[in-house]
Amino acid sequence: MARDLVKTATFAMLHFGVGFAVTYAFTGSIQIATGVALVEPAVNTVVFFFHEQVWKRAGQGKGAEKPLHGLMCGHA
Repeated sequence: MARDLVKTATFAMLHFGVGFAVTYAFTGSIQIATGVALVEPAVNTVVFFFHEQVWKRAGQGKGAEKPLHGLMCGHA
């Protein structure tokens, strides 16, 4: 769980930077870019954390012996 929290925090920092840069590029406003970059990544980071937890639990059920990566890449 601690690793998941660190992963989530680093994702949040990256997301903040990208959100700010993209919004600033579109609006030219530091205030709007800061607002969007604070709110959108914060909400998305919480969603991401729970998304990871759901995927982790899904991997513990029946059929977990087949890696998802192989299925998604066509290597069944």
